[in-house]
Amino acid sequence: MELVYRRTGAGPPLVLMHGIGHHWQAWQPVIGLLARHHDVIAVDLPGFGASPPLPPGTISTAESLAYAVEAFWHDLGIEEPHVAGNSLGGYLALDMASRGVCRTATAISPAGFWSRTELLWLRSVLKLMRAGPATRKGLGLVVAHPERVSDEVMHAGWQALKDAPGFYETLDAFYWLPPPAPPKVPVTIAWGDRDRLTPTRQAVRAGRWAQKRVHLLRDCGHVPMTDDPELVARVLLSGARAAN
Repeated sequence: MELVYRRTGAGPPLVLMHGIGHHWQAWQPVIGLLARHHDVIAVDLPGFGASPPLPPGTISTAESLAYAVEAFWHDLGIEEPHVAGNSLGGYLALDMASRGVCRTATAISPAGFWSRTELLWLRSVLKLMRAGPATRKGLGLVVAHPERVSDEVMHAGWQALKDAPGFYETLDAFYWLPPPAPPKVPVTIAWGDRDRLTPTRQAVRAGRWAQKRVHLLRDCGHVPMTDDPELVARVLLSGARAAN
């Protein structure tokens, strides 16, 4: 299927994947920093942003989204790119690492390491945000510094959440989202130390899964790209260098 994406830069390909209800523009603050070193492809997941939903009869799960993105980069003539993702996109990156279809995977606050209670909290917050108006207070649930987000970007992100046809089906699939299988390629996991959507105790579980230290992003929330673009870019570039 044809997915909407932004591509810029030169070097080894790096595919960026956003979280549930978001769009590729979530990565805009860091794309220029990454493009100095990589051929950066930021993609709208199927059923989110401007990309069409998955074909009729295909349930929107993490697995089906991951396979769709993999097919997408094959259509671009890319083999085994570096991948990085945030939230749902972070889970997709780890799933790709578990199947060995990428060179490295970097996951920022990846989905799937929650308890049942924590998942209910996340679902409630996301549903309320989708149903309500765009506000700085609401934005503060996903970023540490909502004042650093312009009105235009805030409203565009809220509209992407409200308009996403894949939202509810993908959110329901979170109930059956197990941790990925052990990775076959180098993985890097990072977590905002002010993440209110998936608290840092989930980072401890992710670290146990990966059997390595999780990088805490100081003074950053669940979607940290506007909180500290330089820090996020450094983590992504370091994760891609892990293949060397």
